Amino acid sequence: MIISKALKYDLYRYGKKTTKFQLLKTYLSVPSFNYIVWFRITQKYNNIFTKYLLKRKMIKFGIEIHPETKINNGFYIGHWGGIVINSKVMIGNNCNISQGVTIGSTKKGVPIINNNVYIGPGAKIFGNVTIGSNVSIGANAVVTKDIPDNGVAVGIPATVISYNGSKDYINNILIEE
Repeated sequence: MIISKALKYDLYRYGKKTTKFQLLKTYLSVPSFNYIVWFRITQKYNNIFTKYLLKRKMIKFGIEIHPETKINNGFYIGHWGGIVINSKVMIGNNCNISQGVTIGSTKKGVPIINNNVYIGPGAKIFGNVTIGSNVSIGANAVVTKDIPDNGVAVGIPATVISYNGSKDYINNILIEE
């Protein structure tokens, strides 16, 4: 049995299957999914044992996402390491995060990331900004202002260069009827 609906959607993003065998195989072979499993378990049970194990995974894999962070279904970490996400950030469905990504706060607030967003390697998103749905954020971009739906943002500071969105970057989306 899969622990939660969110984990089922997460697993599907890693291999288009949600079987028990796929869960075990992906858990054992993909460090970022291993972390996501413990993140979801800690969110559900929130006790000293699960928090301790999640902390060990944080150190081992270089992924720091607090269990209070609100992450919807279909979360995918393409490459692990150097990932830091503030505990008050809200992330929508089917978000891709790459290595070296920081999503943090400023005195003005924390980011809200909508559905089907791709965040490239080394990207930084800070402050009270809203990232629209179907957005693609390029490698090493620094986002300090809102990005509209379907935007493709690159650079320092990030600017929107097109409205082709993230359709080519967000794969394996589980759609249940």
